[in-house]
Amino acid sequence: MKLRPLDIRKDFEIIRNWVPDERAHAMWCANRFAYPLTLENFEKVLGEAAEKFGDRPFAAVSDDDKILGFFCYSLNAETNEGMLKFVVAAPEERGKGTAGEMLQMAIKYAFETTKADVVQLNVFPENPRAKRCYEKAGFKVRKTTEKAFPYKDELWGRCNMVFEKNNNN
Repeated sequence: MKLRPLDIRKDFEIIRNWVPDERAHAMWCANRFAYPLTLENFEKVLGEAAEKFGDRPFAAVSDDDKILGFFCYSLNAETNEGMLKFVVAAPEERGKGTAGEMLQMAIKYAFETTKADVVQLNVFPENPRAKRCYEKAGFKVRKTTEKAFPYKDELWGRCNMVFEKNNNN
């Protein structure tokens, strides 16, 4: 596996099919993207995040360039914390360690290329599979905010998780 910059035009049609329904979509992106996902909205939101936060979208790909996962990364220069957003693996790759490998590559990029001290991400505790994946990759809970995100008739918590440079996992 390797990381490459996302090719929105090439990769969108594949990624858009990875999130099967409205609830899973909300779990993935906290409704930052419109549902159902469209190329125009995907480009707009990624462009705004790049402009506002310096987000860079990445694709995790196999040696033959099959896209296996996607995420965005930015570095907060004030806190020197890297931030991962919109982390998702292809459905056929789930449970195979692909997301964990992609996360390790993202962490390595954050520490070695951008010189981050910490890498953080947010996950809904109501998404236990994703939370377990992050924990397995070495992320630890920094703070959980209860009832932070309304979704239909539910209120989800927001769990901020961190991977510190000196993490021994």
